[in-house]
Amino acid sequence: MIRFTPLAAAILAAAILAATGLSACQKQTEPPGTTGVCYHVVPLKGGQLKYNKLVMAPNLETCAANLEAMRIKFLKMGGSQQNIYGAYQSNFLFLQAEGVLTSTSLEGPRYVALVRTGDGRLAIPGAMPMPQQ
Repeated sequence: MIRFTPLAAAILAAAILAATGLSACQKQTEPPGTTGVCYHVVPLKGGQLKYNKLVMAPNLETCAANLEAMRIKFLKMGGSQQNIYGAYQSNFLFLQAEGVLTSTSLEGPRYVALVRTGDGRLAIPGAMPMPQQ
């Protein structure tokens, strides 16, 4: 068992707080919060992002469906971009093979918004019936 003197414990606690505090101060890239606007996001050289207005959408799922339709259309025309970014009301959307993930910042944690069904369509998690065992 390791024992710390009160001074050593205070120094260790200060070091931990400083390390976690520095990571919290890292600049986070946040998407626009324009109500109802669905954007296709294009990463540019130098870390900049270009926001192309795609459609007006009533919700995140509709925005994701429009981004997916655009992705498929570009692939059918010979494109090779499998993963794309989007933005909707202060949320980034990440369309990838597993489905659609969302985050409030480009660098932040990503959460599942939509999953792919067996035939490749997008669905809300839990909306598909589970196979009977």
